[in-house]
Amino acid sequence: MSMASHLQELRKKHETLSTMVEEAQRQPATDDLKIAEWKKQKLRLKEEISRLASQH
Repeated sequence: MSMASHLQELRKKHETLSTMVEEAQRQPATDDLKIAEWKKQKLRLKEEISRLASQH
């Protein structure tokens, strides 16, 4: 997998998590711990994307 395609895949995963968080926050019975975990995953992905993009 090339670096560009790897970055694209990470960005896609980040966007998917963003959508999941946004939708979950609109629901009154959403598990706050699950949302927090998704946000942590998003942050890890964002940091990995930034790290890889700066090396590229």
